[in-house]
Amino acid sequence: MTFSSEVLADPVALTRALVDIESVSGDEKEITDAVEVALRSNPDLLVERDGNVVLARSGSPRPDSQRVILAGHLDTVPIADNLPARVDGDLMYGCGTGDMKSGAALALHLAVTLSSPAYDISYVFYDCEEVESDRNGLNRIAAARPEWLLADLAILLEPTHGLVEAGCQGSMRVDVRAEGKRAHSARSWFGVNAIHGAGEILDRLKAYQPRTVEIDRCTYREGLNAVGISGGVAGNVIPDMCDVMVNYRFAPDRDEAAAEQHMREVFDGYAVKMTDSAPGALPGLSADVSQKFLAAVGQPPRAKLGWTDAARFSALGVPALNYGPGDPNLSHTRDEHVEIPLIRQGAETLRRWLSR
Repeated sequence: MTFSSEVLADPVALTRALVDIESVSGDEKEITDAVEVALRSNPDLLVERDGNVVLARSGSPRPDSQRVILAGHLDTVPIADNLPARVDGDLMYGCGTGDMKSGAALALHLAVTLSSPAYDISYVFYDCEEVESDRNGLNRIAAARPEWLLADLAILLEPTHGLVEAGCQGSMRVDVRAEGKRAHSARSWFGVNAIHGAGEILDRLKAYQPRTVEIDRCTYREGLNAVGISGGVAGNVIPDMCDVMVNYRFAPDRDEAAAEQHMREVFDGYAVKMTDSAPGALPGLSADVSQKFLAAVGQPPRAKLGWTDAARFSALGVPALNYGPGDPNLSHTRDEHVEIPLIRQGAETLRRWLSR
């Protein structure tokens, strides 16, 4: 499939065209092929591809010029009877409209229509963002070809409802284990019920007061919550183990080591096993290029309350912001949609910033 020049010139039409290419995680070849063809139509871009990751960048770096990255994933969650896209007034409905094909459309539209930009620009389109981290295309490229991702600022075109969301929270999951002693339930006094013992873990969670942290005028609200519990052997056995799965969303002033240490302090006396962890990303608002982007948007930034691939750029020393037309509260829903005026506003804002 190829996009016509008329579609590429209109970010709304391009959003619809991208949405109509089904690209559930792991099945992105067709959409990546179409994006690659479109990028190669601009002779001023150097285009490379690695699997279903495609990069386009302006040619030889100019002296004293800063480089910025526009990045977006091309995959979606499984469809839910919400393809093809449909338009109702100012709303476009369909799987991936907000998360994040409207954002990807902005990057692709600018890649083929923007002339004489004020910055050196890299455009990164990648696969498998909506699934486990080890399949994430950006994660793979960051490890294998980090030079692709070096810049003075990266913009993740994730849905933010047209606002700037700075950095992101870190996320950690741990299993907290209550231990007991197994016995026959008819003679329970010979045992110690581990499920009952997990009550203290839940009490600590109920009493926990999460931090609110302000960094660069952005307020990050932490959270510590039980998200699962498992225990039990059989209907006639007093259980000797019960695990409570706890998710910790932490502000980016803590690294993963500090977050894990905090978990062990909160659950002192219990066995704590970390099962998953991802670092946060600091706001990255102090750089001159970031300030110019904020001026182009014309709205104050806010903290990203969640995790995004901004953290992968931050780990490489690249400040990263989130900015896109979709509403994050609608992501992954059957009713997912995007406001068409926000697509046009996003394209105009990015063009104004990149043309200064």
